[in-house]
Amino acid sequence: MDILDNLNPQQRQAVMAPTGPVLVLAGPGSGKTRVLTQRIAYLIGDQGVPAYHILAVTFTNKAAREMEGRVIALLGDEAARGLTLGTFHATCARILRREADFLPFDSNFVIFDSDDQLTVVKTAIRGMNLDEKRYRPRSVHAAISRAKNELIRAEQYPTTTYRDEVVKRVYERYQELLLTNNALDFDDLLMWTAHLLEREPAVREKYARRFEHILVDEFQDTNQAQYTLLKHLASAHHNIFVVGDPDQSVYRWRGADYRNVQRFEQDFPGAQVILLEQNYRSKQIILDAAMAVIDRNPRRKRKQLFTERGQGERVFYYEAPDDYAEAAFIVDTIVQLVSSKQFEPGECAVMYRTNAQSRLLEEAFLQARLPYRLVGAQRFYGRREVKDILAYLRLIHNVNDEVSLGRIIGVPPRGIGRKTLVGLHTVARQAGASPSAVLLDLARGADSPYWESFSGRAAAPLSHFGSMLAEWRAASNVLTISELFDRVVADINYQGYLDDGSDEGAERWENVLELRRLTREFEQRPLTEFLESVALISDQDTLTEDVNAPTLLTLHAAKGLEFGVVFIVGLDDGLLPHNRSFDEPEEMAEERRLFYVGITRAKDRLYLVRSVQRGRHGYPEETYPSRFLDDIPADLLAGQARAGHSHRRAARSQAMWSLPTPPKPAPVTEAQYRAGMHVRHPVWDEGLVIESRVQDNEEIVTVAFESVGIKRLAASLANLSIIP
Repeated sequence: MDILDNLNPQQRQAVMAPTGPVLVLAGPGSGKTRVLTQRIAYLIGDQGVPAYHILAVTFTNKAAREMEGRVIALLGDEAARGLTLGTFHATCARILRREADFLPFDSNFVIFDSDDQLTVVKTAIRGMNLDEKRYRPRSVHAAISRAKNELIRAEQYPTTTYRDEVVKRVYERYQELLLTNNALDFDDLLMWTAHLLEREPAVREKYARRFEHILVDEFQDTNQAQYTLLKHLASAHHNIFVVGDPDQSVYRWRGADYRNVQRFEQDFPGAQVILLEQNYRSKQIILDAAMAVIDRNPRRKRKQLFTERGQGERVFYYEAPDDYAEAAFIVDTIVQLVSSKQFEPGECAVMYRTNAQSRLLEEAFLQARLPYRLVGAQRFYGRREVKDILAYLRLIHNVNDEVSLGRIIGVPPRGIGRKTLVGLHTVARQAGASPSAVLLDLARGADSPYWESFSGRAAAPLSHFGSMLAEWRAASNVLTISELFDRVVADINYQGYLDDGSDEGAERWENVLELRRLTREFEQRPLTEFLESVALISDQDTLTEDVNAPTLLTLHAAKGLEFGVVFIVGLDDGLLPHNRSFDEPEEMAEERRLFYVGITRAKDRLYLVRSVQRGRHGYPEETYPSRFLDDIPADLLAGQARAGHSHRRAARSQAMWSLPTPPKPAPVTEAQYRAGMHVRHPVWDEGLVIESRVQDNEEIVTVAFESVGIKRLAASLANLSIIP
């Protein structure tokens, strides 16, 4: 295979670009991986550059492996031997181990993961006798991480407030503890390497001469530390070839700075700029919708995306009455697309802004007995905060549940450590009682016969927890489940424990609110039924392992992926764009980029979905359509908003139920189906018609299926056959 085969003119221009700085602005689906790998092959195979003198950096190991495999396929093992190709962090780790003599740690340093890092921050905070409730470890660690990404060392940390002073002191102690353990965190790998190249000219010259050509993937996702590293490594020759798209920069929250693309042109004057605008993924209408959205962002170099795949069908907009109907619409539509042989299940993806939105979607798939895959997050009922609250409720329901007790007795921290917990189990075993029974008795204080079995330091928190448990158990007989839920969460200050000021903390709290909302569906039912219902849903996770299944994922996790059919759900102001972005122009611009990324994941069919009402804080609330919907021209859309609900376009003010394919049926004036009829569905088999009525020129049939329960279907799309 020739190195330049199968390249369009823009790609060929990029691959054959002369030496020096090159900036390739690659639109979504434009073949950037092909350009990068064939550029490497061109340098080695055509220009005679030894592989040893080439460095290619990516953001994921998967991308690195894919690029390496393609290079070897083009050149063979021998020609590619010596090529340095990997992630920023892996490349920096190799440099630091080789040059450890210049640094305050040994070459056999360990790399602490996120849990280890948090433990060290907590140790530093506690060692300084600081209040963890006031200085949340996650929040402090996030501030330290941001500083490192901007190459701000502990002694340089800026202080304008007393909190800044505290963070600086914790940062200094955190770094001391890391060095004591001969450990680095992920941010250190970048910061120490940049520091090394800055302070040691001989080392900088060594690597700048070694890597005569530098190639960078996903350049728009680099942070300040990574950009500085690249400048140092390219300082001797300026042969730096970067590929990226500022319109797909969606990781600002972890330090990515799309403005590095602008800095590149300033720092490397005369850099050749090449646009990759031909898209090999999507239909033209999808690209037109994407461009209409992203063109509203200021200060960007516009790309005119085009494809040879044809116009395709219009983007379908659906406005559900509530978020339960939103989830049901998605599942039912996927069933229809699959049963009509238009798409395989694995070609369908459902994307959303926050992890908490997956709960109703997961349950809709489980209720329909359809498998699904969840990418980029734990399943709702597997998330730590959800499991914590469920463990509290299980323990209230059954005090003999030692698993639940063990999970939450120290969550949030209340002075009951592992040693005290072991002592509790020992005392209970000796007394022939359950640990919870001992706890409940300790609620009586010194009057309890178990009191003397513990030190005063251990007895007091055990007694306090026992008192709360006793009160909750008594309250469970008179409170509704949601009231009990609120009581427990308030008593343990779980919101304060989770919501530490970080985005992760806020998202964890959103998951708790989503679980709280679920409890309201069991207001008139006992706690037993709620716990049983949750357990049954959780136990059905085995349904989700089928590879050929629809994918559920956040928009952030969708970057780099593609699907035949994409549903973007929750298109409400406050969700997308997220309400945290309302007062920050940069944040709002990133929300728009996130929507653009979601749209451009779709190859053939795109559905934009929202609900008129959405459950928040346990109650249904009226929502407003996402302001981003106004950016998409009406002639690109099929479907209309439901009657009687506001939308910024009058053109979307009429009712809609039909899907874009098959073509819209003729108006229905009389129902075809009657209550009591037996019908057959191509996927759900036999069912009994409960109700049928004509609504907005469409017959809506409510059917009870033995396999999946009650479904509400549009007759023109459901492919129902009447059983005589």
